[in-house]
Amino acid sequence: MTNILDEKYGLIQNEIINTLSKNPIDIVKSMMKKDFVSMHGPEHHYLDGASFLVAYKNSGGEIDLSSALVELRERAMKMPGAMCGQWGICGSIASIGAALSIIHKTGPLSSDDFYKQHMEYTSSVLALMSKIGGPRCCKRNAFLSIFEAAKYVKEKYGINMEINNIECEFSKLNQQCIKDRCPFYKRRW
Repeated sequence: MTNILDEKYGLIQNEIINTLSKNPIDIVKSMMKKDFVSMHGPEHHYLDGASFLVAYKNSGGEIDLSSALVELRERAMKMPGAMCGQWGICGSIASIGAALSIIHKTGPLSSDDFYKQHMEYTSSVLALMSKIGGPRCCKRNAFLSIFEAAKYVKEKYGINMEINNIECEFSKLNQQCIKDRCPFYKRRW
């Protein structure tokens, strides 16, 4: 599985690095349509944070995008699949948390405000996900964690990413879709 994931992460990285969009949802949605991105799976542990990093950079955030994507890839490889059900933490949230820590160069010994702000972000999104409940949906969780991250960096750091109305285009592919309980469910199905 590690070789397959590393290959998928490489494909994501190669496709996403030259994206010019400032909209992290548009970026993640376009990548979700690729044949190497499963409906559910640990590729979201890299894809979600990578989409956020690209939009952050394109929106004026100061980062070395290539290095940030490599670092995120290394961190994502450590995240197991099924984290949501087996560990009680969504991999998408962990991916965005990792992206934020890469942006601000925080680590376990950091004592600055970024350390606590990253925890503030992850805990707030986890609380939102817990209200929705399961079963898991990597698309729903990606949309929620990325949308909240875009709002968060605008409020905290003045980085204004583009965000539009989010409608899920993947409901028909998800046998466990919770339909009207999902804030992104496209009711026209």
